[in-house]
Amino acid sequence: MNNKKLVMIGNGMAGIRTLEELLKLAPNMYDITVFGKEPHPNYNRIQLSTVLQGGTTIKDIIMNDWNWYSDNGITLYTGEEIVKIDTVNKQVVSNQGRVTDYDELIIATGSSSFILPIPGSDKQGVTGFRDIKDCETMIEAAKTHKKAVVIGGGLLGLEAARGLLNLGMEVDVVHLMPYLMERQLDPAASKMLEKELGVQGMNFLMEKATAEILGDERVTGLSFKDGTTVSADLVVMAVGIKPNVGLAKESGLQVNRGIVVNDFMETSIANVYAVGECAEHREIVYGLVAPLYEQGKVLAGFLAGKMPEPYQGSIVGTQLKVSGVDLFSAGEIMDDDSTKAIKVHNEFDGVYKKVLIRDNHIAGVVLYGDTKDSTRLFRMLNKKEDISGLTSVSILSSGCDGHASNDVAAMADDDLVCGCNGVSKGTIVNAIKENGLTTVEEVGGCTNAGRSCGRCKSLISDILALTLGDEYDKSAKKAGICGCTHLSRDEVVAQIKEKGLTSVKEVMNVLGWRNEEGCSKCRPAINYYLGMINVENHQDDRDSRLVNEKMHANIQKDGTYTVVPRMYGGVTNAKDLKTIAEVAEKYDVPLVKLTGGQRIGLFGVKKEDLPSMWEDLGMPSGYAYGKTLRTVKTCVGAKFCRYGTQDSMGLGIELEKKFERLDTPHKVKMGVSGCPRNCAEAGIKDIGFVGVDGGWEIYVGGNGGTDLRAGDLLGKVETEAEVMELTGAYLQYYRETSEYLERTSKWLERVGLEHIKEVLADEETRKALNERMDKTLERYIEPWQEAIQSKEIRDKYYTKEEIEVPVR
Repeated sequence: MNNKKLVMIGNGMAGIRTLEELLKLAPNMYDITVFGKEPHPNYNRIQLSTVLQGGTTIKDIIMNDWNWYSDNGITLYTGEEIVKIDTVNKQVVSNQGRVTDYDELIIATGSSSFILPIPGSDKQGVTGFRDIKDCETMIEAAKTHKKAVVIGGGLLGLEAARGLLNLGMEVDVVHLMPYLMERQLDPAASKMLEKELGVQGMNFLMEKATAEILGDERVTGLSFKDGTTVSADLVVMAVGIKPNVGLAKESGLQVNRGIVVNDFMETSIANVYAVGECAEHREIVYGLVAPLYEQGKVLAGFLAGKMPEPYQGSIVGTQLKVSGVDLFSAGEIMDDDSTKAIKVHNEFDGVYKKVLIRDNHIAGVVLYGDTKDSTRLFRMLNKKEDISGLTSVSILSSGCDGHASNDVAAMADDDLVCGCNGVSKGTIVNAIKENGLTTVEEVGGCTNAGRSCGRCKSLISDILALTLGDEYDKSAKKAGICGCTHLSRDEVVAQIKEKGLTSVKEVMNVLGWRNEEGCSKCRPAINYYLGMINVENHQDDRDSRLVNEKMHANIQKDGTYTVVPRMYGGVTNAKDLKTIAEVAEKYDVPLVKLTGGQRIGLFGVKKEDLPSMWEDLGMPSGYAYGKTLRTVKTCVGAKFCRYGTQDSMGLGIELEKKFERLDTPHKVKMGVSGCPRNCAEAGIKDIGFVGVDGGWEIYVGGNGGTDLRAGDLLGKVETEAEVMELTGAYLQYYRETSEYLERTSKWLERVGLEHIKEVLADEETRKALNERMDKTLERYIEPWQEAIQSKEIRDKYYTKEEIEVPVR
């Protein structure tokens, strides 16, 4: 017996999800044909904003590739539009003259950007933001134009604006209302959002009605009804969507704003169904993916003859896909006489929470800055749970300590994890156990969780960790610089350069950090990479420094600190020794010790004494604590030693004075020996110099620590000037190509000595590396001086409160 013929008009998310569900229920019931207007297989339209923002590529957002259609026996026609539906003869006709019969027809034509009907809206440089073509238009425009205006301060407009900022454009957002996202946020949360996005670089023109788009062939600006104007090279319309219902209307289907459907997605004509953004159910047209997937599931069950529960409408939750903004809203957002509100407004931490209560049930939720309880509150809203026995505190917070594993452990099995796809924690856990899933991607492939907006992927990861324990830790290791991101060191550096990122927060915002505050591993790394790339204009983020660097002293196990003044080349004088002694007496220092780096360490110093102690010393910091040049150990050399062949003290002091304070991926130690007897142990330093007849031998990649390694001979030079040139180039190449916290010994083994020699052998390359090194060195001042001079920094860092344990 021949299968029934199912034709679907539209190749978008709602329609394809319907087919996915249908194939699960009745894989051999229909011969399926799909017509898609766009030249692509099914892709994740929700992720277009991340494509525009640079977080992913068009290839990455393909949800069902070409093979999926053929593997499931689906005939797909892309770039082909249906222009006529003959509901009497049950046929559809394409713009290429193709006539296809159907037994059942699904219309899933989605929606289009609403383009304001104003003069000039047809000019070149005016676009919507709805599909891949719109995305490509904006990306191309950004290559040659620099000023964009986005009309519309709703979800889509703000996502487009963030993407255009990432493309290097200056962006104005024009909004008719006094508040952004007024359909999802109350005024308090909206103002917090506006402030944050302003910091990110968006400029807002509120309560502006566009009258005309200016320009001849291409847009040059906008004029407003209040008489003001603004310049623009690109205008993005994001004022709403309109369901694509023209074909349905011409075919005699009942159409209001959308194609009218019943609870089983049937239209007014038999055997014709509508699903997604083109459908109108109980006078509501939905634009978010979760209700569209719910519709698809009901329609799939109906077409499979399973008689599912009827679709009764959806309560939707909203999240904004803009990096650095944590926002959620659902249900009602504005107080009225019938509701009571529980509110928390913490401006200092940028947190706002509001839960509206009506008749002991949650009626609405608005969260900004802290959305970890959104899943729980959304469940309570959807299930109409009675909250009469709960306190306001327990409603607003789950009571967990903030650790993800505890949050996940506290979730009920029926708690939604992926709101877009309606996937619960229990479904994910069962899928992990039954199918041996070990990655977020495998969970998505099996359950669809995380395949839409992607905001739940970190929660899925937590569920994997909870379910698999140590097994997940082994399987989840990735190349990311830490668990906050999947991006490797090279990818982070490339994105910083490409997008012109300048701050730690901006990097995490734009590159989609899973943990928006970062961690003690990635924050110092990002701060270092920014400084290495932005040679002249880097603003050091002290809060992103490792604790010892932040405090400019070395924290000890009892919570006290060690102060180590600089002694260039291990050389000192009576005046400095006297000063150190007086300071040691004044601050009752428990231990004064000569260090292995030929310096004097003052051990057991109280944190609150650090700024005044440095002030009394009046000496540069020895940076015994930093990821920088620590020491240059020297012997007395030719000036005093009868075996010495070269002036080791003179070279050591010159090296230390030039490279002190230089940020490096890890600590760097040098040694200078005046003869091959090597009293300064130059052979096991990051860079070692050994005086020989006629010049210096330079050794690199040594390590005197637990991973003992002898240095490799980089080369032999004749003069101190050549020493400085080769050392500067070598250090800069290490700075630019090493992983953060990678010692020179490990770096050299990874990239290879011969490769480094080849790079440094080129005169022009050496010159360029040294120029970048010199530019970097120009910006350094003693950071500890700032701690002395600034009351704000003293109050922030040098009080008696506890401080975190350092990362080693």
